[in-house]
Formats: sequence, C-alpha cells, structure tokens
Amino acid sequence: MVEATAIEQSTQERIALLQAVADPVRWTVLNLLAEQPRCVCNLQEHVDIAGNLLSYHLKVLREAGLVTSSRRGRWVDYTLADGAPERMAGALPAVPVVPALLAAGAS
Repeated sequence: MVEATAIEQSTQERIALLQAVADPVRWTVLNLLAEQPRCVCNLQEHVDIAGNLLSYHLKVLREAGLVTSSRRGRWVDYTLADGAPERMAGALPAVPVVPALLAAGAS
C-alpha cells in the first residue's frame, strides 16, 4: 500500500514542474534549448525581456531540474537537462481514452 504522503509528494512535484513550464517565457526558452544548447547571450536575442528577468526564468527552470548551465569565461551556456522532455510528459495527468469521445472528436 502506498502512503498518502508519498502520493501527495509525487503530485506536488508534478504540479511544480508544470507550473515551471506554464510561463510563456520559460516555454520559449525550453523550445529554444530543445533545438540546441545556447549561450545566455543567444537566448537574450530570442527572448525580448530584460536580462535580469531572463536570469530569473532560467533560475526557475534550473531549480525545476529542466535545464543545466555551465560557465564559459564570462558567459553561461544552457542546455536541456537529461530526461527533461520525458519528465515534462510524465508530469501530465493520465487521461483515459474513451472510444465514444474519440468518435465524437472525429465528426
């Protein structure tokens, strides 16, 4: 039997992960990093917000375990963390497939 606190912990972690990706700026950053690792200077070219705000959003993504960073001189490079896409997909609730709903959607 699984303890209720273990279920609550898992649910809370999934919710926190979904909250991290729900922001449009963070979603854009994740899409850019899915294409290739990028220097923070390159991210600033694609995300039209102040540098300090971009740093905040990158911090949220790092704390959620979705991106990693490495310092290269005065620049910081960012990349998607290993398993990030799978973790994001796994955070979504399972929705049972109901044949009647599929048939209604096809009409």
